[in-house]
Amino acid sequence: TISEPVEHPSELPKWNYDGSSTGQAPGEDSEVICDAYTPAGKPIPTNKRHKAAEIFSNKKVVDEVPWFGIEQEYTLLQQNVKWPLGWPVGGYPGPQGPYYCGAGADKSFGRDISDAHYKACLYAGINISGTNGEVMPGQWEYQVGPSVGIEAGDHIWCSRYILERITEQAGVVLSLDPKPIEGDWNGAGCHTNYSTKSMREEGGFEVIKKAILNLSLRHKEHISAYGEGNERRLTGKHETASIDSFSWGVANRGCSIRVGRDTEKNGKGYLEDRRPASNMDPYVVTGLLAETTILYEPTLEAEALAAQKVALK
Repeated sequence: TISEPVEHPSELPKWNYDGSSTGQAPGEDSEVICDAYTPAGKPIPTNKRHKAAEIFSNKKVVDEVPWFGIEQEYTLLQQNVKWPLGWPVGGYPGPQGPYYCGAGADKSFGRDISDAHYKACLYAGINISGTNGEVMPGQWEYQVGPSVGIEAGDHIWCSRYILERITEQAGVVLSLDPKPIEGDWNGAGCHTNYSTKSMREEGGFEVIKKAILNLSLRHKEHISAYGEGNERRLTGKHETASIDSFSWGVANRGCSIRVGRDTEKNGKGYLEDRRPASNMDPYVVTGLLAETTILYEPTLEAEALAAQKVALK
């Protein structure tokens, strides 16, 4: 309990918790200080914010004012049977088609939770900008952004915590698994829309193409950091690209990177990275995107080979 209103986290006292209980510290030196450091001030291995903050404080990155719009998908499960909300226990609903952005008791399961979460995020000052029912019944999405730099990760983590609390009250289990139901059902992703100042200005489409080149060259690094179990989701089906190959396209939701029709038409705008899984760490993903597109400098030879591979002139 704080004795007076707080305007900024810097006004809060330092707090520590038992890291040995969360697998983040040994028992003989168990104090971990949020967000999360050892008492000596060193970031612990699970503190992904520290590295992201370093990237976002780099002058080159600051000057490019990186914007992020993150689409967080999630699945609601019945508490006792761990089966999606609205599904018959041990059985399946009708095939996908009528559920995406659907309305009606036979199509929409969990809207009360989605709406309560939306209102709670608005109240808390989260930069939430939309929500919708997803393709698989019992699956939902909300969008956070546009956010600048490190704020994108901060707001996604806080919004996830609020969602955990809302589902707890409702007696429903929240799953961020990227493929909660095997078979002919959509997985859950965390599509990350991204742009820099140069991409948003005249001639930005050429900057976007250069960014796509860089992203193609570091595909493996990105995939390895884009969430656990993502190989079950990125199969090349259900609006995903294969995990093993990099691709891009205009208005193509079966690609690694999608560029919108408006961006192509206007010659400037943003790109959408469709690879991150629903359980991705937003600090890792946003930091990597900024690092690869702004700070990473491949050799001209590597660039030329990549351009041929991804059909970029």
